[in-house]
Amino acid sequence: MRVENCTNWNIVSVCDRATRRDFVRLPNRLYASDPSWIPQIPLERAAHYSLGNPFCEHGEWQAWLVYRLADARRPVGRITAQIDHLHQQRWGDDTGYFGSLDCIDDAGAINALVNTAEAWLAERGIKRVCGPFCLGVNQEIGQLVAGFDSPPRFMMPHGPNYVPEHLQRLGYGKAVDLYAYRVKPDFAPPAAMTRLLGRLGARVTVRGLDRGKMKSELEVLRSIFNDAWQDNWGFVPFTGAEFQKIGRELTLILPDDYIRVAELDGEPASFGVMLPDINEAIADLNGRLLPFGWAKLLWRLKVRHPSAVRVPLMGVRRAHRNTRLGLALAFAVCDPLRWAAHQRGAKEIEMSWILEQNQGMRTLAEAFGGERYKTYRMYEKAL
Repeated sequence: MRVENCTNWNIVSVCDRATRRDFVRLPNRLYASDPSWIPQIPLERAAHYSLGNPFCEHGEWQAWLVYRLADARRPVGRITAQIDHLHQQRWGDDTGYFGSLDCIDDAGAINALVNTAEAWLAERGIKRVCGPFCLGVNQEIGQLVAGFDSPPRFMMPHGPNYVPEHLQRLGYGKAVDLYAYRVKPDFAPPAAMTRLLGRLGARVTVRGLDRGKMKSELEVLRSIFNDAWQDNWGFVPFTGAEFQKIGRELTLILPDDYIRVAELDGEPASFGVMLPDINEAIADLNGRLLPFGWAKLLWRLKVRHPSAVRVPLMGVRRAHRNTRLGLALAFAVCDPLRWAAHQRGAKEIEMSWILEQNQGMRTLAEAFGGERYKTYRMYEKAL
C-alpha cells in the first residue's frame, strides 16, 4: 500500500480488499444525509470497479482514498485517474481522465486527491485531464451543477453542490455541458412530427429486438450508436465486449417494447432504449439486496413498475444527421417508447444525457414538452 503525506492528509492507493471495500462504500456514508441521494448497492459497485469491467480491456486506472492524519480508519474522500487507449487512438490528444471524486467539503482533502490523480497522469505523459468519468465515456460521466434537489435516475451521477467550486478553484474549466430533460409520457405527439413520419410511409418500419438473435441484434445497435456518435464530443466507440455486457444485463429487466429499432428501406437506421428507473426501485433498500432486497427489486420492476423511466441510449445513423429524415427516424423510435411507458403507468420520462450542442435531440425533447431540469458538466485542465 503506497501512502503519501499531504500536510493533514494521507493519500492511500486502493490496492487491497480493505481499501477496495472502503472505496466502494464511501459515497453511501458521505451522502447519507442528502435527501436526493440514492444509496448505491456495494455488490454492484464492486463489480464495476473491478477487472471484470470491459473498460479494463482498453484502459488503465488507479484509485485513491484520503484519510485525516488523526483518523486512519475512516476515509473522507476518494478519486480515480484513468487513461483510455481508445480515446488516444481516436483523438491523439494525450488526454487522461479523472472520476469518482467524492469528498467532504474541505479544500485540503480535495486538493490532495486531485493533485495525486494529476501526478499519476502526468507521469504517464498525459498533458490534458478531463472528467469526471466513471470509468469511461460510455459509462457514468459528468459533475452535477444544476438540479441538486431531485434524485438521479438510473446510471446518472449525483453529487454535492460544493464540488464544482473546488474544481474551478483548482484550475478546471468547462469542457461541455450535458442535459437531462424530463417529459410527461401522456402528451399528444406533435402534429408536425407525425406528418413528417407519415410522408415516409412504408419506407420506415419500427420493430423490437429479436431475443432469439441477441448477439447479432446487439451488434446492430452498437453499429448504429458508434456511427451516430462518432463526431460527438469525447466519443470513444463501444467495444463489442462492452456493448454485449451492458446489453445482456439490461435486457434481463426490459420489457420487449422498451427497445425500438427503426428500419429505413429495410436497413436499421435508428434505435432507442428505455429503462425503468432502478434507482426508484432501490431507494429504500439502503444498498442491501440480501436477504429480501432482490425479491423487492424484481417485484418493483416487473409488477409494480417505477413511476419514472429513462432513455439512456439512442442513435440515428450519421448519414441522416441534421436532416428532416433524421428527425423522423428519431421520432419513429421515441414515440413508441413514450407510449409503452404511459401504458405501464409511468409519470415521467428522462431523456439523458444530451450534449448541449446536440440541437436535434434538444429540439425533439422540447417538442415533446420536455423540461431541462439537470445539468452535468465535464471539466478540463491542461497539465
